[in-house]
Amino acid sequence: MRLSDFILRDLEPISEQWEAFAATLLPAAEKMESLELREHVKEILQTVAMDLRSSQTREAQHEKSMGRGAGLIDPTEETAAQKHGVLRARAGFNVNQLAAEYRALRASVLRLWMDECEPGRHGLGDVIRFNEAIDHALAESVTSFNAQIEQNRNLLLGMLGHDLRSPLQAIQVTASYLALLNAGEHVSKAAGRLIRSGARIQGLLDDLTEFNRTKLGLGINVKPTSVNLADVLADEVEELRAIHPDRQIDYDVNGDLQGDWDGPRLQQLLGNLVLNAIKYGAQDTPVRVMVTGGVTDVRINVSNRGAAIGSATLAHIFDPLMRGPDRQSDDERTGSLGLGLYIASEIAKAHHGAIETRSDDTETIFSVSLPRDQGR
Repeated sequence: MRLSDFILRDLEPISEQWEAFAATLLPAAEKMESLELREHVKEILQTVAMDLRSSQTREAQHEKSMGRGAGLIDPTEETAAQKHGVLRARAGFNVNQLAAEYRALRASVLRLWMDECEPGRHGLGDVIRFNEAIDHALAESVTSFNAQIEQNRNLLLGMLGHDLRSPLQAIQVTASYLALLNAGEHVSKAAGRLIRSGARIQGLLDDLTEFNRTKLGLGINVKPTSVNLADVLADEVEELRAIHPDRQIDYDVNGDLQGDWDGPRLQQLLGNLVLNAIKYGAQDTPVRVMVTGGVTDVRINVSNRGAAIGSATLAHIFDPLMRGPDRQSDDERTGSLGLGLYIASEIAKAHHGAIETRSDDTETIFSVSLPRDQGR
C-alpha cells in the first residue's frame, strides 16, 4: 500500500498516537482536552497525503528540498499547520515541544506503515516525499508559532508600560512632596534618591514603550512644528551638563537651523547619543555636539574620543537590546535596556532621516542627517 493511501485510511489511529504524545508535553498539555491536543492533525495529514499523490518533477523536488517549493494549498488561506502553531503558542507550548510533535508524528506514521505494509520499490520515494511534506508543515507551524509569541510579547510589553505609569507617578509625586517638607537631612536624602530612581524608571518605561511601538509596526510618533533646532538642542545639552557635571560637553552650531521638526523627539535623539558617548568614550575627554544647517538638510554630529568600536559591534550598533560588550555589567547595574541607539535611529527614520556611524582609534562619530523636505 502506498504511503498516501495508508495515511488516509488510518487517520484515526495516527491521530490517537499524536494525541497520546502531545499529552506528555507538560505543563502546557495538562489542562488541554482531547480535541485540543489532536486539533488540526487530521488536516495536516490530509495535506501531506495530497502532496504525496501529486506529480513532482526532479526540479520541483529539488526546489522543495531547499524550502522553495510551492504548496497545494491556496497561499491566501491559513493552513492547518499554521493554525496548529498559533494554537500551541496560545496554550503555552515552547518551540521545542512543537517540533517534538512533528518528530513523533513522522516516526509514528513511518513505523506503522512499514510494520503493516512492508513497502516495495516505491517505498523510498514515498519516504523522501513524506519527510519533505512534514518538514514543510513544521516550518509553517514554527513560523506562525513565533509570530504569535512575538504578538503576545508586544501586547504584554504594551500593557506593562501602560499599567506601571500610574503607581510610578504616585511615587514621584510623593517623593517630590517629601523633598519640600524640609523634614531633615535624612528625609531629604531619601526623597532625592526616590526622585532619581523614579526618573530612571520613567526613562526605562519610555524606552520600553517606544520599542514596543516599533515592534508593533507603529513606528515612532512625531509631531513636527516650526522650531529652531539651535535653541531646542541647546536646552537638551544644558540638561545633560547638569546631570553629568563631571563631563565636558561642547556644543557648536552653524547655519540655518529653523525648520519643521519634532523638537522633544530630537532632544530625545540627542540625549541618547550623548549619553552613549559619555558611557563609552574616554572619561577624561569632552563629548562634542556639532549641529550644521545646510540647504537641503541639517546634520547633527556627536563625537567622543576613546577606543574604536569593533567592526562586528558597529554592524549591529543600532539593533535593539544591543550593548557594548565592555559595559554590559554597568548597563545591568544602572538598569539600561540597550535601546538608546535603536530609539535614536527610529526617531531619525520618523523624520525621514538616518544615522551613520564611523569609528577609529582617534574618535567615534554618530552623524544624523535630517532632510528639510520630509515628504509631507
